[in-house]
Amino acid sequence: MGEAGGPGLTVAGIVHDRPARILDGVVRVTAANPGMMTGPGTNTYLVGSGDVAVIDPGPDDDAHLEAVLDAAEGAVRWILVTHTHLDHAPGAARLAARTGAECLGFASRDGFVADRHIGHGFRLPVAGGRLQAVHTPGHASNHLCFVLDPGPGGRGQPAPGGAATRVLFTGDHVMQGSTVVISPPDGDMAAYLESLRLVRDLVPPVGTIAPGHGDLIDDPRAAVDGYLDHRARREALVRSALGRAGRSTVDALVPEVYADVDAGRYPVARRSLWAHLRSLAAAGQVVGDDPDDPDTTWLAVPDG
Repeated sequence: MGEAGGPGLTVAGIVHDRPARILDGVVRVTAANPGMMTGPGTNTYLVGSGDVAVIDPGPDDDAHLEAVLDAAEGAVRWILVTHTHLDHAPGAARLAARTGAECLGFASRDGFVADRHIGHGFRLPVAGGRLQAVHTPGHASNHLCFVLDPGPGGRGQPAPGGAATRVLFTGDHVMQGSTVVISPPDGDMAAYLESLRLVRDLVPPVGTIAPGHGDLIDDPRAAVDGYLDHRARREALVRSALGRAGRSTVDALVPEVYADVDAGRYPVARRSLWAHLRSLAAAGQVVGDDPDDPDTTWLAVPDG
């Protein structure tokens, strides 16, 4: 779920529930659920042929499910979810029932039931390569990204050709054209920043990001550095605003910290601001009467 974007946001080349081959061996089907939180819609990815892995089946929607089934170049064997939010995982149950596929995820929750729980380092062989899980908590504690690591002669080449590259399927960890909402208590800003650095510094590096919302990102390091810079600037605004106020609440700080955001998005922005304050409190830079209460009063801690 993103902080930026808006209803009806479109991305060139994305048509709802129409399969698009975006990489050699990778097909994208974008669900018809555009909005402020989902941008142009949730991306479902089909990886491989013969035995197919589906990443993020998306919403439980008839048209989307049929489009995913029609796009499969073989039997759907595995359904992987990056996390269990309602725009990414609910389609898993019916897709599994239709195909007999195994559902894999970090945790069973929010209505999603995994046949197998997987974690950091899990590897799944696919046609010509493998998918490897990277645990990236922050947006959600159960969030995984998946690296497609092409083997010799394998998948993962930018269509219509080019040298093989590692592809990172990021779910809601990194999006195209939007920053990400961090909503406590399951969302954790400090964990999110650490997870961003983790994927930025993967060895070997990834060459392409396939996000859960939006189009491919062809400069992953620059995109992740942009996220880190954005969060550092926002955190500086939080500290500055609270320092001037001395004591304040999330709702009182939002208009100043998010002066660049339309007021209609303040209910979403307040979640990420609360996450920033919780992170600053853990670092001893601010104090909250009850950091677990979004309506608590916060106190600035003087430098030094």
